[in-house]
Amino acid sequence: MYHSIVARISRRNFERVNAHDYEPLLASCTPDIHHRFGGDHALGGERHDKEHLRAWFQRLGRLNPTLRLTVSDVWVKGLPHDTTIVMRWDAVQDMPDASPYVNHGVHVIKMRWLKVVSIDANEDSQAVERACAVFAAHGVAEATAAPITS
Repeated sequence: MYHSIVARISRRNFERVNAHDYEPLLASCTPDIHHRFGGDHALGGERHDKEHLRAWFQRLGRLNPTLRLTVSDVWVKGLPHDTTIVMRWDAVQDMPDASPYVNHGVHVIKMRWLKVVSIDANEDSQAVERACAVFAAHGVAEATAAPITS
């Protein structure tokens, strides 16, 4: 029962990202959340607190306004004091030059007592970097900004 509740919460949080509804997701995180997103681009790097993660989500929404994540699998392991969630997903979005954007990846999420303590996002970081370059070429200056890190 616990695992199915956690899986449902996790899927709902991905839907919140699709809807740019970040505050409920952030409310489920500890103040010292650790977030890692691979790559050397505007979305890459590591954050170690909720405020920097909030800034990162806001940037994600500005750089990827039509991003659509579709979760295909969720695995939950552990007990409430130490839970690991693995989520496999696919992503698409509209690009300003009409080129296709597709990505896929896996998130490894750690929870303690239903609070997210870490998010490790593993995706095709080169696809993200190429998308940032397309947005930059179409006048989105933030697409070449330094990563938000803490």
